[in-house]
Amino acid sequence: MVKIGSPTTRFHDLRHTYAVMAIKSGDDIKTVQENLGHATATFTLDVYGHVTAQMKQASASRMEQFIQNVSAG
Repeated sequence: MVKIGSPTTRFHDLRHTYAVMAIKSGDDIKTVQENLGHATATFTLDVYGHVTAQMKQASASRMEQFIQNVSAG
């Protein structure tokens, strides 16, 4: 990875970063699975499905908005 200015970065690191960022940005798991060439979505989620604090907060905010919308109706 010397050509990209990061000689200590491994190819696997790039795949990992892609997978986590794709999931975090909202790509559906089947698309990420296919792009990585995994046999199952379960494997993709088991290996790359990390939950960040930001993802937890976004989920909580979506649920709060959903509950407010239901309560207002």
